[in-house]
Amino acid sequence: MKFLDQAKVYVKSGDGGSGCVSFRREAFIEYGGPDGGDGGRGGDVYLECVEALNTLIDFRYQQHFKAQNGRPGMGRNMTGAGGSDITLRVPVGTQIWDENYETLLADMTTPGQRVVLARGGDGGFGNTHYKSATNQAPRKTTPGWPGSEFWIWLRLKLIADAGLVGLPNAGKSTFLAAVTAAKPKIADYPFTTLHPGLGVVRIDEEEMVLADIPGLIEGAHEGAGLGDRFLGHVERCAAILHLVDGTGDNPIAAWRTVRAELEAYEGGLAEKPEILAISKIDAMPPEDVQALKELFVEEIGIEPMAVSAASGAGTRDILRTIMALVQSARKEERATAARAAGGEPEWTP
Repeated sequence: MKFLDQAKVYVKSGDGGSGCVSFRREAFIEYGGPDGGDGGRGGDVYLECVEALNTLIDFRYQQHFKAQNGRPGMGRNMTGAGGSDITLRVPVGTQIWDENYETLLADMTTPGQRVVLARGGDGGFGNTHYKSATNQAPRKTTPGWPGSEFWIWLRLKLIADAGLVGLPNAGKSTFLAAVTAAKPKIADYPFTTLHPGLGVVRIDEEEMVLADIPGLIEGAHEGAGLGDRFLGHVERCAAILHLVDGTGDNPIAAWRTVRAELEAYEGGLAEKPEILAISKIDAMPPEDVQALKELFVEEIGIEPMAVSAASGAGTRDILRTIMALVQSARKEERATAARAAGGEPEWTP
């Protein structure tokens, strides 16, 4: 299945049906009078969050969604039938933006979540609605109200607990394959990863979701390489694992390049807890690994961890460090939700 994380679609709710002009005429009935019914209401457009989807690929082949119009009223005071609703089903983590990409309309983060995108128009009044003691044969009706119509943007941001960032060929996909059951494409050339991948990590009887995104290069925020749009998939993460290739020409410059792109993205990624790790240490002598750690401390004031996805060295220590940050974020989310609900935060030892 192809991966699509952004789509522009047109939605239109149904128009209301028109009211009816009708008079009751039956044999042997002296007083007839108006009996025109009201029009039916137009259908609504709903958006539903479902767990079985993980891409917006369905919206590549259909971009227009229209609910059914209401039927006009009829004689004998019969109200027209209401129009059928339509429902757009999207993956968990989908955001809905207006056409100008300025206003967030909805954020679909929970399976089963359902919102109304566009309400259908009300039906018009038939002439029965206007009868009175002084107007016993009205011929006035009103047309149905038109529905709403507009373009919206759907943007998928994967729900993950932690994200992997780094330059191309920093070992992100290899690390994901080593610690999860995911099977990303791995090769010895840049930009092997063309779309985000997810994997479930199990460590010390705990689970978390790890996201791997395509590599960043200098100028990604200006469109270089694959750009920085995929960084949206790690915006919801509690922590970021920044992998730096220890066998590269200048690991510190590589770290600074990715950090500059995270700050230029302006999505709050630069403020997230970051775990810096030197990858591919299986291809380095131990003394070189230690020397590189000391150089990082001297240059940027951060002591990196060391990991080899190929041999498994250091992976458990890194996963435990990430899990601690994820659990801290989960605890804070529960406390925030409890405060919002007016209750006491759940106590955890």
